[in-house]
Amino acid sequence: MRSEKIIEFIETLRLPDGTSVGRPFVLRDWQKKIIGEVYGPTDAQGKRIVRHAVFSAGRKAGKTAMISAICLCHLTGPEAIQNGQLYSLSVDREQASILFNYAKSMVYMDEELSERLVVIESRKQIKDIISGSVYSVLSGEKKGKMGKSSSFIAFDELSEFGRDRALYDALITSTAAHDEPMTWTFSTQSPDDGAIMSELLDYGEKVRGGEIEDPTFKSFLFTVPDDLDPFDEQNWHLANPSLGDFRSLEEMRDYAAKAKRMPSMQASFENLYLNRRIDAAEHFISSAIWKANGSEPDLSVFEDVECFGGLDLSAKNDLTVLILVAEDSEKKIHVWPFFWSPADNMREREEKDSMPYNLWASQGHLTAVPGKTIDYRYVARQIAELMGKVQISSVKFDRWRIADMQRAMVEEGMDAWIEGQDSPVPGGLKLISHGQGFKDMNSALECLEDALIEERIRHGNHPVLTMCAGNSRVQPDAAGNRKFDKIKSTGRIDGIVALAMALNGAQTESAHVSAYENRGVLVF
Repeated sequence: MRSEKIIEFIETLRLPDGTSVGRPFVLRDWQKKIIGEVYGPTDAQGKRIVRHAVFSAGRKAGKTAMISAICLCHLTGPEAIQNGQLYSLSVDREQASILFNYAKSMVYMDEELSERLVVIESRKQIKDIISGSVYSVLSGEKKGKMGKSSSFIAFDELSEFGRDRALYDALITSTAAHDEPMTWTFSTQSPDDGAIMSELLDYGEKVRGGEIEDPTFKSFLFTVPDDLDPFDEQNWHLANPSLGDFRSLEEMRDYAAKAKRMPSMQASFENLYLNRRIDAAEHFISSAIWKANGSEPDLSVFEDVECFGGLDLSAKNDLTVLILVAEDSEKKIHVWPFFWSPADNMREREEKDSMPYNLWASQGHLTAVPGKTIDYRYVARQIAELMGKVQISSVKFDRWRIADMQRAMVEEGMDAWIEGQDSPVPGGLKLISHGQGFKDMNSALECLEDALIEERIRHGNHPVLTMCAGNSRVQPDAAGNRKFDKIKSTGRIDGIVALAMALNGAQTESAHVSAYENRGVLVF
């Protein structure tokens, strides 16, 4: 049978990473079953019947390894054809390259494949010099995809495409010129019922249940049903067929324990680990855990140790925030927040946000800056005063309007320099750029979550910061990295963004500060 030849081919490959690196690729029974159901059925002419397979499971279930091996089957193995055009596609080139990198690593580890296949790193391509077939990586842009004639397509994390069908349809319809085209879609579930991934899974369940007759379509959905307890370990295997095997049970237990206390992590846990169709953009911080960290900060700590800052300038007619953090000898993290907002239109923003900004200003929790916009020189002046009282090691900042802020600092006589852009100024204020995307913000979120879960933060229930904490939402990418979701957040979140950046700066910039000497970043 064709499926047996594919299994035999895959098990000649070697695994390029993980605890089994360098060892033969041994398919598990559940993987063999999937391959058997897809490649086993043939028609009277011996042609493969299934043309589209969908595989959805929790993260780290071995999806990439299996599909990479299957891709090589179509490129140079038992499913190879002459002059085939093979593509892997994701929402961006970096994500789609994950499959390519895995496939190329298996090629490099196989002497026979290395002689037959040419890897072109710069183009993200692998060419078979015998068959003429080429495997290429495509980005999530529609431009240039309409002219393809695809024999094999692998859609990686299709849930990231949402409802945008343009590129998906362009690739699917490009297979018409081939006798036995094959499309693999592998992804965790999308939270949106109207997303392409959701439609495919719903269609697959109807096919599997006999409601629709379509022998060309196969769907394999591993998920924990919504009516089952998400924290019962016995249920986890339903979404993770490799759990306890090559998928770490300990890592999942660790994440689940944290998810019980952090709403944002529970949503992410259910979506990415249990493969449920749930929106992971939920509340980031529960009121209970925020209150558990509400002890009054001891500002004298800032006089004794280095402190670290996070600066979020926002718009000039909105909140500008500086958060300073310092750790004491008992590893408690003291938080010193500074908020600025234009005075002239504060009443209007009170009505818009339903927040008592004027009251907070009168209580000293918020500085009302004269005028309709924030003059950054006013902020720079206060930061200069702080530098005369405490030792600020560094301040991480959002890139938004930082040039204006630095100019204001210079005008106020401050020596402020940006790491990687300016020459270091001894005794000056070191500014460090901090991206707001998944790559940079994920570690900042983890720093904040760890400290909150361990109840190490002392924020004193500062009302403006508490407002920001209650408003914040986060969203994950396909790899489980997260960032703040400013669209779904319910109001101002500037303060909590600045706090996360400050904590991240403390961890990454000061190995000699006791709080972070041996700690490292926890990967969820």
